[in-house]
Amino acid sequence: MKSNDRDLLVLLKSPSLSDEAFNRHLKCLHAVLQSVENDEAFCTAHQLATRIKITKKKKSILKAIATPQLKPFYFLINNN
Repeated sequence: MKSNDRDLLVLLKSPSLSDEAFNRHLKCLHAVLQSVENDEAFCTAHQLATRIKITKKKKSILKAIATPQLKPFYFLINNN
């Protein structure tokens, strides 16, 4: 993902930040977000509940979220 493909609202304490320093802060933010925005982290933080069972299997979770909408009676449970 490119660093300019996301919408971020950045609030700074010091208004006298140069453009170069601001861009450096944005690159650091992008690096932090990119390290946690992946399939492994998503599957670690969620469980999939169906009518029959609750699973932590990565393959099942990724298969369920591959569609724009979850199937009826499929729920994602956030473990955080």
